[in-house]
Amino acid sequence: MDVPVYNMQGSQVGSMPIDEKSLGGTINAALIKQAYVMYHANLRQGSARTKTRAEVEGSTKKIYKQKGTGRARHSDRKPPHFKGGGHTFAKHRRREHYHLEMPKKMRRAANRNALLAKLIDNEVRVVDRIDFDKPKTTAFLGFLKALNVDKSAFVALSPDPARTKTARLSARNVEGVTLGRSDTMNAFNLLTSRFIVIEKDALEAWLSGPWSQTGKDAKVSPMGAEAREEAPAPAAKKLRRSAQKRAAAGGGKPGKTAAAKKGGE
Repeated sequence: MDVPVYNMQGSQVGSMPIDEKSLGGTINAALIKQAYVMYHANLRQGSARTKTRAEVEGSTKKIYKQKGTGRARHSDRKPPHFKGGGHTFAKHRRREHYHLEMPKKMRRAANRNALLAKLIDNEVRVVDRIDFDKPKTTAFLGFLKALNVDKSAFVALSPDPARTKTARLSARNVEGVTLGRSDTMNAFNLLTSRFIVIEKDALEAWLSGPWSQTGKDAKVSPMGAEAREEAPAPAAKKLRRSAQKRAAAGGGKPGKTAAAKKGGE
């Protein structure tokens, strides 16, 4: 599959070959839906709360006398059948109530398959470079119009904040435009908006990066593992190790001085 590459003026300047088999070959609707539901559910805060009649703030005074009015007997204004009263079955949920999970390989396969679905529907706009001289909303609107983006769009920008500062400032007030990082693009981002706008270099990095590991290599030799192993240990770990070495040499507990040992003896 050859995907056209445009410049910021909307003219085609080249093409980008993408292997459909690397994206799943065919659209797996069930897998994509499972991933979409998971991402959408995990966005929920899960902190919905309602109050019982005991938790509603207000006076506990009886609203009118018990007898002689011809009306029903009531106490205060907090029962559920009164406006502003408490709820009969109040919501008290934990924050992780809606959390869902998927295996890493399935999650990554769903993300790549969602990109395939957008490519088949011709809803991906690959740009050679997204760069604005200065923050200006009208310039960004003209950029979208040149790409024939007339519906909602997810604009995947470079992870470098300094490089994408003008683009972020230009697009933050545009209705129907969602901004995000290209290295964290997932099935929810791809399917929530009609169009996907992304730079060619960012799409190539996404296709060949950790998201490309959908087999056993995702567990055996994940990308980025060597960098994490070679990274220096945090300062807290170094201090803890040095304290343990001093304790082993002195025969006491970490942090216990020789004077304290002598006084204890």
